[in-house]
Amino acid sequence: MSSMRNASSAAIRASLGLASLTLVSATLAACATPRPADVALPQAYEAPTAPPGAVALDAWWTAFNDPELTGLVEQALARNPDVRTAAARLAEVRAQRTSAILQYLPTGDASGSAKRTQTEQLSGTAVDIPGFSTSGASETYQANFNVSWEIDLFGRSLAALGSANAEVAAARFGWEGARAAIAAQTADAYFQARGLAIQLADARETARIQRELYDVAVKRGTLGLAASSEADRISGELAQADAQVTALEAELQAQKRAILILAGRVVEPTANIAAPPRVGEAPPVPAAIPSELLERRPDVREAQARLRSAAGQQRLAGLAFFPKLTFTPGLGWSRQEQPNFFSESQSWTLGGTITQPILSIPRLMAELKAQNARTEQAVIAYERSVQTAFQEAEGAMVRLDADRRRVALLTEGERRAARAYDAARTGYARGLTDLTTTLNAEQSWRATRTQLTSAQVQALRRTVQAYKALGGGWPAQAYAQNSRENTTQAVQAR
Repeated sequence: MSSMRNASSAAIRASLGLASLTLVSATLAACATPRPADVALPQAYEAPTAPPGAVALDAWWTAFNDPELTGLVEQALARNPDVRTAAARLAEVRAQRTSAILQYLPTGDASGSAKRTQTEQLSGTAVDIPGFSTSGASETYQANFNVSWEIDLFGRSLAALGSANAEVAAARFGWEGARAAIAAQTADAYFQARGLAIQLADARETARIQRELYDVAVKRGTLGLAASSEADRISGELAQADAQVTALEAELQAQKRAILILAGRVVEPTANIAAPPRVGEAPPVPAAIPSELLERRPDVREAQARLRSAAGQQRLAGLAFFPKLTFTPGLGWSRQEQPNFFSESQSWTLGGTITQPILSIPRLMAELKAQNARTEQAVIAYERSVQTAFQEAEGAMVRLDADRRRVALLTEGERRAARAYDAARTGYARGLTDLTTTLNAEQSWRATRTQLTSAQVQALRRTVQAYKALGGGWPAQAYAQNSRENTTQAVQAR
């Protein structure tokens, strides 16, 4: 009777001890919660209000109505190594998610063995009794199937699933971000090539004009109407113009090769890239509000997903303090054959193990603290991505507005400078204007035209930057509902 009371008391003490440890584990796990991310943004941009436009940010490059540009971007999205690498990374993470989830499902392997032994007694006393013989052949066969299954009592599998799903989402948004970046790089390189083509056409026109001035100067010198040094001076200007043509031809060829590499068309000749020497008009940037960046920017969505993944890992680190219950059933079969002996049996086992961390608690505490720090880093990274997105979006729109106003001013200035140069050149040909005045007028016109071309190309490139900064280049609508749910989870306290 006394032994029964002692056993009962021991069982009660063990139960109380386990309950105390579980309570401590629950307290520690409760600390595994990330702080809310601060993603507050202004209600509106300080940039000038953009006119409403029907531009589809998903495929903004089609708004330029340039078949060459559209084809190049689509080829880059399909062939560029950066895009294909991001797609392979997504496939890898999806496979890792499957592996992470399978560890919480029953695992088990079947095993089998067969052995035959031939024994020949060389000397001594021969023994031949059932189950033991000093000579003859014996055969042994075995087959086993053992299963191990951790009973998830505290939600480890759900935390692991949430973290794995978040990693897949991060990889998917990384892939979308890579596609958006490559589309912007391709469009930017294409507009740079068109700008170089314009500069090349201007340089060739300048060289042609210099040759005409040279011919006029030679004729005037021959007739004694001007000094022969005027032809020599114009010859120097002509040499500079020809040198500029040569340099721009090389730059344009190099830029076309860069476009071919972006589009995955490395082996093709640069002549296959059509870069007409004209700018064209950039489509309007649609009106937007800062809060839309949380859904539209793939890098923000990626940072948000990584925060959810870190929160899941933090939850798992907290659950590591709870006990683990492992269920281990098994099946077995064996067969033995010896001289005058035969045996065949089958068996089954049913067992379980419960593990409660005790001495490993300090190590688990260190791991939890480390994971808390990693989660805080993910929170900060998410906040930084939101702030960077807002800065880039507003900055791109402010600069784009300035570029458009600059183009308007330089367009008028170039028109007047060209008119002044035409008048000076006509006057020089008729002997009414000296060479210095003519060259000064030409230099003024060329400088203004160069600035205009640069401003026009910059406005196109800035438009591309604005589209990318606003989150264009990927189908955000497909993830809109999921985004609202994820934003709420990432911003609010868990």
